[in-house]
Amino acid sequence: MCAQTQENLDKIAPFHEGLAAIQKGSQWGFMNTEGDLVVDFRNDLFPSPEHKNYPVFIDERCLVTQKKDGITYFGYINPTGKTAIEPQFLNATNFKDGKAIVLKLIKEVAGKNDALGKNVVYYKYNEVVISNDGNIIKYLTPEGKNIALDRSVLKNPPPITYKQIAASLYAQKDEKNKWTVLKVDK
Repeated sequence: MCAQTQENLDKIAPFHEGLAAIQKGSQWGFMNTEGDLVVDFRNDLFPSPEHKNYPVFIDERCLVTQKKDGITYFGYINPTGKTAIEPQFLNATNFKDGKAIVLKLIKEVAGKNDALGKNVVYYKYNEVVISNDGNIIKYLTPEGKNIALDRSVLKNPPPITYKQIAASLYAQKDEKNKWTVLKVDK
């Protein structure tokens, strides 16, 4: 295959896992080390704050976002640009050592409003560790946190409070400025 010429690019990220993010206007794509565009330009690639605001593939996964009813959901694509994990999380980190931290949304039915014929629901989210196929490995916050699923309230993604400090260790600082460390095995 003959290398493509990439012209009129606004940004070029460093290569990571054999792919470099390239930006044209408001869209990002990925090219390989041969200069071939392997993920076409698109609007949903999420620029990673920890990688100088470039989208990046880590463990063959790249963060994408999708807006539904004014709320941003996070998911992942694979290096061919196909969806690997559907956008469903309120926030998400890049993968590291085959794991990522995400905010998993849970819808709970509290009862039924007989007059309106509708269920009364509330939402909460849990901070969880997932594998690169999207399966939950560990609930970091098993109790969950209540949230109003409304675009006027949820203008920005809720923060992720844990961070991965080693392949199997996750840490969280509490309101008293004290750390808790959890071990998470696959």
